[in-house]
Amino acid sequence: MHDLPRTEAGNGIVSVGLLDDARAPEWDAFVESCPDATFFHRAGWRRVLEQVLGHQAHYLYAERDGVIVGVLPLGHVKTVLFGNALISVPFCVYGGVAAQDERAAAVLTDAACDLAERLEVDYLELRNQVPRNPGWPRKDDLYVTFRKPIDADVEKNMLAIPRKQRAMVRKGIKHELTGELDGDVERFFPIYSDSVRRLGTPVFARRYFEALMDAFGDDCEVLTVTRNGEPVSSVLSFYFRDQVLPYYGGGTEQAREVAGYDFLYWDLMRRACERGYRVFDYGRSKVGTGSYSFKKNWGFEPEPLHYEYHLVRAKSVPDINPLNPKYRLFIAAWKRLPLPVANLLGPMISRGLG
Repeated sequence: MHDLPRTEAGNGIVSVGLLDDARAPEWDAFVESCPDATFFHRAGWRRVLEQVLGHQAHYLYAERDGVIVGVLPLGHVKTVLFGNALISVPFCVYGGVAAQDERAAAVLTDAACDLAERLEVDYLELRNQVPRNPGWPRKDDLYVTFRKPIDADVEKNMLAIPRKQRAMVRKGIKHELTGELDGDVERFFPIYSDSVRRLGTPVFARRYFEALMDAFGDDCEVLTVTRNGEPVSSVLSFYFRDQVLPYYGGGTEQAREVAGYDFLYWDLMRRACERGYRVFDYGRSKVGTGSYSFKKNWGFEPEPLHYEYHLVRAKSVPDINPLNPKYRLFIAAWKRLPLPVANLLGPMISRGLG
């Protein structure tokens, strides 16, 4: 990357560099310590983006006196179907600048805008949890996130679930559902792929989930719920600091009948509580969808996400989401595909849904 900016700051010169493998441990150490950083800022996503999904990664860091003081992970997603964008971070719910101070944040933001202009993308998208760039076009009314503290007492967490939802969890317990940790995605993938196909969503390739487990090790875990030895539901979760983030989940057609989804997330919360995690991050949902209602039923309050855009070639903020009426026919058709066909075609499409 050429012409990276340097700027004077009160504590010395701030320069911007492009992450390589040698500095990945230092990058991750900064992410672990920076309050603004999230699991999705970790360096492991760079390898997944490039080697599995086939997108160019531009992981920018701000440096002062040889020490990283800010990071901005960017992925360049360019497809025929969904356009050309520079995103922090593709396939992740949070992103944007994570920095030690405002000077470092400003330098990284300027570098990202310069890069977007040089790449001639349609737009730069920063997936912030709080507003950061006044005057930029934003999406404030589409996505929300759901986060809630986990009490150190398991029973208190159960009692904190609203009564109707708690009854669903107990229904799963009465059906003698059992949660089991898996060391691979062998049980998870068939459940997840069938589940998203029924929703009309193209699935990722199996190797994407295998790559996540490889990249993040013990911080990426699969929990599968069974009934009489048969898988009912499954979720792939991430762990970061004191947080657990259930990220990809699904269930069989039997799951609703036996409260398989409800028990799945309760069992995950219970296990996280017992292991000392203190925040349950249910992740992003679109307002007005089934997942939004499901999470609210657990007593979680929605918090708006602030996705900000620097428009380059685009004239307006993109509207690539299943609530867009122009995708309704595609979604309806996808639901009717045989599962083997959906699993074959899905990865070619999903890689563009950054």
